[in-house]
This record gives sequence, C-alpha cells and structure tokens, in this order.
Amino acid sequence: MKLVYTEQALKSLEESLEFIAPRVNKETLETVRNSILDRADKLIKNPSSGRREEYLEHLGLNHRRVIESHYKIIYRIIEQTIYITDIFDSRQNPAKMKG
Repeated sequence: MKLVYTEQALKSLEESLEFIAPRVNKETLETVRNSILDRADKLIKNPSSGRREEYLEHLGLNHRRVIESHYKIIYRIIEQTIYITDIFDSRQNPAKMKG
C-alpha cells in the first residue's frame, strides 16, 4: 500500500493550521500537524480501520474516515493506494465538507 495526499487534502490541512495558528504557539501547531500526518500514515498498515464517511455516501465512492483530535482524515482506497482526499476540522458544519 502507498499513501497519496490530494491537492484538496493538503489545502484543507493548510487552511486548518492557518485557522488555529493565531491561538497557539509554533510548537503546538507543529504537534497538531504531525499528529494528523502520523495518523494518516498508520492507514498503510490497516487501511480498512476507518469508518465509512456518512456525509459523503451520496457520492458512492466509498469514502472512509479516521479521527485525530478534532480532525477527520477522509480517504479512499483504490487498488493498492490510499488517497487522502480531505482533512476536515470536525468543529465545522459537516455541510462544508468537500464533496
């Protein structure tokens, strides 16, 4: 298995970090970033560990999610590749989820 981040996922991660940056120090910001990326990396060993993402079921693309702190890491498995498609701050309205 390999892990690939889509442009949307990277953009969402950047936006999430920019949102909390004024309220936390640089070390905390790095810790949050690293914990999200580390959680995504764990999918390589157990790609089916995430639950189906109910807010994206209407797309019929079998999106799954794992949670890290306040963040949903949204992904799809296609053959031997795990595509991280979004990193969503779950404190937002779920209707804002890209899809």
